[in-house]
Amino acid sequence: MLMVALTVVVVVLLVIALLAADSAVKARKRVRRRRDATSRLAAAAAGAEAREQDRRVHQETSAALTSVMPAIYDRGPRRV
Repeated sequence: MLMVALTVVVVVLLVIALLAADSAVKARKRVRRRRDATSRLAAAAAGAEAREQDRRVHQETSAALTSVMPAIYDRGPRRV
């Protein structure tokens, strides 16, 4: 009877150990995926910020060029 009880206890402890190991593996995978997603998000944000900076530079350059060049329609239409 003692041997059966010890066998049951060992099996229960083995199942608990396997469940704990499975949970640990899943947690490590989740952390790795989250870290990868964070790095991808940071890269995408940096790229978007660079594009926005380029857009602002082009817009400022265009505004500066327009302020130097006279407007095309300063005079009224010509009459023949």
